[in-house]
Amino acid sequence: MQFRKTGNADHMPAVVIGVIERFVEPDLRAKLKDADDDLRLIEDLGIDSLTMMEIVILVEDVLQLTINNDELRNLRTVGDVKTFIDCKIRGLPLPRPTKFLPIEHIGAVMPVQPPFLFLNEASVSSTGANGKYKITGQEFFLQGHFKDNPVMPASIMLEALGQLAVLFLLEGASLEPGKAIGANTIYFTGCEGVRAHRMCKPGDILTLSIKPKRMKIPLATFEGAIRVGQEKAVIAEDITLTFAYVESAAAPAMINGAVQPMPEGDSAASPPLRVAFNA
Repeated sequence: MQFRKTGNADHMPAVVIGVIERFVEPDLRAKLKDADDDLRLIEDLGIDSLTMMEIVILVEDVLQLTINNDELRNLRTVGDVKTFIDCKIRGLPLPRPTKFLPIEHIGAVMPVQPPFLFLNEASVSSTGANGKYKITGQEFFLQGHFKDNPVMPASIMLEALGQLAVLFLLEGASLEPGKAIGANTIYFTGCEGVRAHRMCKPGDILTLSIKPKRMKIPLATFEGAIRVGQEKAVIAEDITLTFAYVESAAAPAMINGAVQPMPEGDSAASPPLRVAFNA
C-alpha cells in the first residue's frame, strides 16, 4: 500500500519477500525471516518453474508492472529477484545475470588449488560474489591448530575471502573492452578492520560474501564477511588485491557446433599462481 501511494522503491524488498513467502512451504518460511539474499529459489526454497510464474503474476499485480518471461531465466536467488524488480521499478538497465560456479569450474579458473582452495561453490554477479566452504576436519592445518581442539584459523578464513575476491576479478569484474585480468597478476596485498566473532570448527559450513568498494588498476578493494548460519564469524572492512590486465584471448571458433582447437602457440592457459597473503 505504501509503495502504491508513494512509488518509493525502498518498499520493494518487503513486498518481494512477502510475495515469495506466500508460495514457500510453511517449514521453509523461517529461512526468509532475515531476508538472506543468498537464498536460492530452487535449492533452498523449493520454488519450481510453475511456482515462479505464479510469483511473477502476483508481483506484476501488486507492483503494477510487466515482466517478460525471458527475463526470468537468470533469476536464481532472492537477491536476484529483488535486484531485478528494483531495476524494473527505477527504469534502470538490468544487471548481468549471476554466474553459479560449481567446484569444477572454480578449480579450472582459480590460480589457487587444493589443498589450499577454500571454496566449494560460488556465485558471481556484477555487484559481488558469494561462496560456501564446509570445514571437513581433514584440512592439514587442523592437525596442529589446536591440539585435540581443531579450530579454523581466522587467517585462513581471511584467505578464503581473498580467494572469493580473486574469483570475482576473474569472473565478474567489469573490464575494459578487449582486456582480461590475468590470473597470474592477482595478489593479496592487505586487509583492514578485521574482527572475528565466532570459532569455526569441523562440520561448520562457512557462507562467504564479498562486495567491491573501489576498483582502479592496479588495486581492487572489497568488503567481506563470513557467516555460519545466521551467526557472524568474520568481517573484514577492507581486503585489497593487486591485479593487471592482459590482452583478451579470442574465443575458440565454432564449426558445426563443435569447438575447434586453437592454433599451436595460441593457448590461453595461465600459469599457476601462489597468492601472497600479507594480512
